[in-house]
Amino acid sequence: MHETRIKENKVNILIIGAGIAGLSAAISLKLQGFNVEIVERSSSLTDIGAGIVSWPNASNILDKLGLLEEVLNVAGKVTSMKRFSSEGEALGTIDITTINEMMSYPSLSILRYDLMRILNNKINEIKIPIHFDHNLLSFVSNNNLVSAKFSNKKIIKADVIIGADGRMNSLSREYVKGDNTPKYQGFINWVGIIKSKNDIFSDLSVCDYWGIGKRFGIVPLSKNHGYWAGGITAKNIERKNPSLYKNELLHAFKDWPSNIQDIIQNTKDSIINKIYVHDHDPLSIWHKNNVILIGDCAHAALPTSGQGACQALEDAWHLANCLKENQNNLSQAFESFTKIRIKKTSNIIMGGRALAFSIFNEDKEFCLKRNIGAQNMKGHKQASAMANLWLENLA
Repeated sequence: MHETRIKENKVNILIIGAGIAGLSAAISLKLQGFNVEIVERSSSLTDIGAGIVSWPNASNILDKLGLLEEVLNVAGKVTSMKRFSSEGEALGTIDITTINEMMSYPSLSILRYDLMRILNNKINEIKIPIHFDHNLLSFVSNNNLVSAKFSNKKIIKADVIIGADGRMNSLSREYVKGDNTPKYQGFINWVGIIKSKNDIFSDLSVCDYWGIGKRFGIVPLSKNHGYWAGGITAKNIERKNPSLYKNELLHAFKDWPSNIQDIIQNTKDSIINKIYVHDHDPLSIWHKNNVILIGDCAHAALPTSGQGACQALEDAWHLANCLKENQNNLSQAFESFTKIRIKKTSNIIMGGRALAFSIFNEDKEFCLKRNIGAQNMKGHKQASAMANLWLENLA
């Protein structure tokens, strides 16, 4: 495990947003000696979503931040990814241990709540202030030095402002790009967490079921605890009614394998969420004046990429290093950071879209050929390809 020590310098940094990207960036920057503060529009930390897989690239960064040991205490060590048709026919297996060996770190399933708690504990330990109820209104320019103006009438100045305010309404992205409209990709995800007194999983394998315009994924944390996501195509965004979520799911997956019905039925209604899934087109420029974007407002990918939180963690580490190496030349720091990050994150965005196109395809013949192709694909080659992509420019 890496030992983490705080260094010292005088650059002041403001982070907009207290999600995984914002919190991890704050920790990484503080450990490099920067003066860091976080502002968050909500009144407390939020944990939208059920869980994430910390693939080895993310586990690498968590180790460098001094957090991996604590994550290991609450995470599951996933061993394989098994794919099935909606009838339960096996479509092939990816051996996750191959990915772990190639990348020298474990793949870990963890609830988003637990990861946020661990990040927040570190924030408190190293005394980084978080100011809640700070709703960003605009950026105010003064000779290329931008300040942040909030609805509570505060204006905060900083040498560097990091936009980490998410994919759906990022004023940071709007400032840098001139537009922050996310792209709806035509499908819904319901997500939930299941916990039982009895074992419900035989091992810690990720299970991914593919249908025609539908998908159901299950990620175990232990033999009696896990999270899941059920997705279907939906052309239009409609009003959500949480009281209907479970029945919507049971209807959508009524003819699928019985374990899926059991998981839906035994998940508490109150912890099922419904998300109309959006991403963003890749950006070629992530910065303007002293504002730099990270996380979802820079490169929001679909959940089919499996890399949203992982790439936020990579951003955090690389940005801190680039600022440390170029703290007297912000433009150079930002250009170095984006040069490292843009190609990899753009490929992940487009890869997530390609997989979503395949998984949520509504053409029966296409899906039949897709399933046959998956059965004929070599699992170790897929594992190697995933590892090679995620190893690119890794710290």
